Amino acid sequence: MSIDASILDHPGAFTIQTKVNPEDIDGLNHTNNTVYVKWCEQVAWAHSVSLGLDLDAYRALDRAMAITHAEYIYLCASHQGQEILLATWIIDWDKKLSMKRHFQIVRVEDGVTLLRGSVKFVCIELSTGRPRRMPQEFVRGYGPVVLNSEATKP
Repeated sequence: MSIDASILDHPGAFTIQTKVNPEDIDGLNHTNNTVYVKWCEQVAWAHSVSLGLDLDAYRALDRAMAITHAEYIYLCASHQGQEILLATWIIDWDKKLSMKRHFQIVRVEDGVTLLRGSVKFVCIELSTGRPRRMPQEFVRGYGPVVLNSEATKP
């Protein structure tokens, strides 16, 4: 099943599709809230990997983007077997230390947005855990995909 890209909050979002599995369901018979957070992490990593910035690159550079703040707004439930579209895009980066990533999770069958979220990151040195300037590899990798936050729908 495909989805009309016009329902996404940002037309340039990076997307992947997944399905609600039996292990994603909680005692209330819908997708557990922690699964949505896991999906956001999955789409963020898939996006980074598509840019050539995977864990091996992070380790080789002794740098990583670490979460400093996360906000998730749960709008609607999903259920076992439903196809889900995960979308993410990067905005508000300073090319030095920090950036912000947005998320949207959509149920494919009806185009309903299930979650919107945002995460702020700071670049850290892996060996010390301290904030450090982004290496040029991050600027070259993430830079071309930073999207205009003004074009984002609510």
